[in-house]
Amino acid sequence: MPLKSFKPVTPANRYKMLPGFDEITKSKPEKSLLEVKKRSGGRNNQGRITMRHIGGGHKKKYRLIDFKRNKRDEVATVIGIEYDPNRTCRIALLEYADGTKSYILAPSGLTDGAKVQAGENVEPTVGNALPLKNVPLGTAIHNIEMRPGSGGKVARAAGQQAILASRDDGYAFIKMPSGELRKFHEESYATIGTVGNRDHMNEISGKAGRTRWQGKRPSVRGMCMNPVDHPNGGGEGKSKSGGGRQHLKSPWGHTKGQKTRNKHKNSTFIIEDRRKNKRK
Repeated sequence: MPLKSFKPVTPANRYKMLPGFDEITKSKPEKSLLEVKKRSGGRNNQGRITMRHIGGGHKKKYRLIDFKRNKRDEVATVIGIEYDPNRTCRIALLEYADGTKSYILAPSGLTDGAKVQAGENVEPTVGNALPLKNVPLGTAIHNIEMRPGSGGKVARAAGQQAILASRDDGYAFIKMPSGELRKFHEESYATIGTVGNRDHMNEISGKAGRTRWQGKRPSVRGMCMNPVDHPNGGGEGKSKSGGGRQHLKSPWGHTKGQKTRNKHKNSTFIIEDRRKNKRK
């Protein structure tokens, strides 16, 4: 899906790059698949800010997505590709023969009228879901279950895909979008194809107001604060010597670059780390 640019008739339009929405074929969501989405503004039950930079934004309802694909061996027809304000990718509305409707993440190449299904013996075509033991090696997949039956958790953002590299001893070895090689149980389900809206990462908001519409509040650098507000605050300008320049830290005291993962929590499912320098 190509991005669209704008004539620079205003400062906000000069660098703005927004999606063209060419693939969207259905403008209004299915009411039976909507839920109210409550917002906390980053506050806890005492009204205190526990997550910074959250608040405001346009009202939106949550679309119920079928991550489990529980209706097995039943053919569904794609009746529309929709915009979802809660995620970066598009969603596809499916209708089964019994009239049941559900949403799935829309992979690239899925169009209105396409037939999709989930099951052990279905064809490995775009939009179909099947267990990893039946997916051909080298296939691009998304919406992968961490445990069989738990619902897809991996590779769900716009443009994401994982590659099935090999299988051995009841496990499938998958190259993750991050470059990590990880093993999954071969009974776990995954959907064939790449998640749509690949150009999302190239979008440019163009102005601060659009970011506020998304419910994001401004983020102030710690170096611009006072010492009482942030460990990096204070000092006379950006002096690198005795002017108050401290070792960079987070607001909670973590030194920049410090590992925060528990060293005793190493996963046996990670075969090859995504970083060049392996985690110790």
